[in-house]
Amino acid sequence: MTDPLLSVQNLSKSYGALKVTQDVSLDVREGRVHAIIGPNGAGKTTLISQLSGQLRPDSGRVVYAGQDITRLDMAGRVRLGLARSFQLTTLLPSFSALENVALAVQAREGSSFRFLRPAATEQALNDQAMACLADVGLSDRAHRRAGSLSHGEKRQLELAIALATRPRLLLLDEPLAGTGHEEAAQLVDLFAKLKDRVTMVLIEHDMDAVFALADTVSVLVYGQIVASGSPSAVRADPAVRTAYLGEEAAPC
Repeated sequence: MTDPLLSVQNLSKSYGALKVTQDVSLDVREGRVHAIIGPNGAGKTTLISQLSGQLRPDSGRVVYAGQDITRLDMAGRVRLGLARSFQLTTLLPSFSALENVALAVQAREGSSFRFLRPAATEQALNDQAMACLADVGLSDRAHRRAGSLSHGEKRQLELAIALATRPRLLLLDEPLAGTGHEEAAQLVDLFAKLKDRVTMVLIEHDMDAVFALADTVSVLVYGQIVASGSPSAVRADPAVRTAYLGEEAAPC
């Protein structure tokens, strides 16, 4: 078996006496969707913040594509192909959708892109940004201000921004949070279409989405991984059902 794309080894993070993640270890295989689930307060967002470089762990290692990136900052990880989307959208609301994505293309390529210059002078940037918007179904919203988009469309735009960095691994932190049923279904369909292009680590409370998308599921409870395996194995695990899923595997 090939080495994992991402290997998390004995990762721990505490705030004073509060242990948020405790000795967490897991492997993420390339071309897979690896979901991390658990109740509120389990440490999921703290874990993904350590994977993205936003937080530095107290101990343990993060190895990506064979390279120890434990002490590498967030920007450095993005340059290596590891991108994150957040629980809360992080957009520039007064900029158009196209401009938001073009900024990400600019950051990746080091272009001299400036919005006050005629768009044609940076056509290559705009073309790449438009391709990312098309990937997420927002071509017709390219010139709309980001702040005027619906919540679901903002989620799509945030994903387009992440894709503009050309990630090899995408960290998704509750991407369906705050979306309605129809918007959530559209996002699940979108992630399913992206599975053959980018590896994903998915944190999500919507169990229908998790079990529809994930190849592997790890369950985090009180900062510790209590189970990890295929969706069917995790769903059937009595300890998992007791600790988190409940008798009917309902979302927490």
